[in-house]
Amino acid sequence: MKIIIIILSTFLFAVNSRAQVGVPTQEHSTELERAVYGLGVSAGYVSGFGLSFRHHLSSPFSYQIVGGIIKIDKALHYNLGSVIEYDLVRGETTRFYTCGGAGYFYSGESGGNDLDGPFRFGVGIGIEKSRLEALSISGEFMFTFFSDGTVLPLPQISFHYYFY
Repeated sequence: MKIIIIILSTFLFAVNSRAQVGVPTQEHSTELERAVYGLGVSAGYVSGFGLSFRHHLSSPFSYQIVGGIIKIDKALHYNLGSVIEYDLVRGETTRFYTCGGAGYFYSGESGGNDLDGPFRFGVGIGIEKSRLEALSISGEFMFTFFSDGTVLPLPQISFHYYFY
């Protein structure tokens, strides 16, 4: 819990500084001049929990791939997911976007998945905020459709370091 508070405090109270590279911004455009890549971590019920790769194309579109794996004793837990994003508004430090994603989750022992709804699909909206030039935090709110028929409005969060 202390680590989460420290990370959030860094984004909330940090002053602007120079870093390797930031996500370029335009005054009245949602398109980037060139592609930007991001590495980080993500946690969500649609895209999954774990390491994350994000690619902002030189258009309003971007995508994110997330994967994670944990093995405790005989129990194996893993997930693989992705999200596609379309920028609605891009400012100097903030962008708003619509998103859709899908993921597969596994939890079990010796080849049997204990989850009732391992496939998940979601649609929603998101916001990304950059407090430091190359670091950003993003949050998404997605209506999540589980393969067992459950539908829930659930959040997702990501932290990324951007580079060219």
